Amino acid sequence: MPNPLLHQGAVLTSLASSVLEAGRGVLVVKAAEQPEKPIVLYDMEACPFCRLVREAASALHLDLEIRPCPKGGTRFRPEVERLGGKQQFPFLVDENTGVRMYESRDIVDYLFREYGKMEVPAPYRRAPLAPLTGGLAAVLRGGRGLRHRPSRAPEKPLELWSFEGSPFSRLVRERLTELELPYTLHNLAKEHWKELGPATRRIAPNPYVPREGGKRFAFYQEHGRVQVPYLEDPNTGAALFESAKIVDYLERTYAL
Repeated sequence: MPNPLLHQGAVLTSLASSVLEAGRGVLVVKAAEQPEKPIVLYDMEACPFCRLVREAASALHLDLEIRPCPKGGTRFRPEVERLGGKQQFPFLVDENTGVRMYESRDIVDYLFREYGKMEVPAPYRRAPLAPLTGGLAAVLRGGRGLRHRPSRAPEKPLELWSFEGSPFSRLVRERLTELELPYTLHNLAKEHWKELGPATRRIAPNPYVPREGGKRFAFYQEHGRVQVPYLEDPNTGAALFESAKIVDYLERTYAL
């Protein structure tokens, strides 16, 4: 079982990491229509350049197929070299348009223009300090989500409901990266400023019901609440809220 004190310490450093994002990846800027084929991102959670891409996807409510590529990993890194010619991250593959792309800033521009049908919003533009703050955020987390750890490969990708600015979700994404577990990232960023705050204590005083028609409303109808992270594992039938429980599950089920 996870140590509660250690977990709370991890949450606090993850929260500090989220603060350094300056609000990027928390609120939806524009909900994009999900493409017919999944957008695949070869990603490393602790990489500040990968983080810029995940922030943009959260702002657009875009789901991604994540192929974790930690340092020392062997599951997906060879795919990147085969498809793009080098092991550099992030690397985006979009079969809807035939795009294969390195460079975080180019990917961010592409996502906003192709799927948001808009210019890149000011907070997501080519700010020179963003990689630096992202790097500081990774330092705060002690390099979690950076290096490969031995694991069992799942037969099917896992599914994670998350958004980039969630400090609780980051703990789960770090572990998924370290264990090289592929997953569908269902972005569930906040759709209105009244939704700010944790699931149990939002700014708005009334009981929380998301706006009809959005991704959050669909999640609310199915689960009776909107809380991330939420993990489903089609390989075992497991379905879990709470970051500590999810991390413990991943360790018990997949870590070697």
